[in-house]
Amino acid sequence: MSVRGSLRRHRFIGTAVALTAAVALAATLSACAGDGPPKKAYTVPGSLCGIAVDAALVKPVLPGGDSLTTATVKPNGGTVRCNLSVDGKEALSLAQAWWGDRDSTTGVAQAYAHTDDGTLSEGERFVHTGRAGVGRTVSSCEVPEHPEQDLYTVVETRDTGVDDPEAIEKLLVAYTKAVEGSPACR
Repeated sequence: MSVRGSLRRHRFIGTAVALTAAVALAATLSACAGDGPPKKAYTVPGSLCGIAVDAALVKPVLPGGDSLTTATVKPNGGTVRCNLSVDGKEALSLAQAWWGDRDSTTGVAQAYAHTDDGTLSEGERFVHTGRAGVGRTVSSCEVPEHPEQDLYTVVETRDTGVDDPEAIEKLLVAYTKAVEGSPACR
């Protein structure tokens, strides 16, 4: 075989190997990319740990997955937390927490992750970011078990890639108003 023929064959093999590698890489990347965000195959109940919340407001702040479970947690005498898990991984927490009546929404928000530099709304009653928010219930929300305290609500996503300030604000406001109409506020 001549040198010229050997060079042609070497170039052909090099080109074929490079083309094969490019096709394999493209196939791998397209398989990883999928057809958009993961589907939300679960159903969000209309009541989350005893508080009626519109499922259409909850679903946008949850990740894709197959199953949704809820669990009520009472870490202390003044907090009730409803944890939502998607496919066994905690995705969202909705909480009610009693704080001193001299606290402010921005002051309470400092105790919760992802509320730094949040947007204030409704006369400083709510503060939220794209991942979390804190709301203060109306002043008529008083119970004998928590004298001289105000009830605050908290919405927190849990490392799910959610960053949607509008969706968090809508859920926070709706959840706060639902808590105000619940036995927690009477």
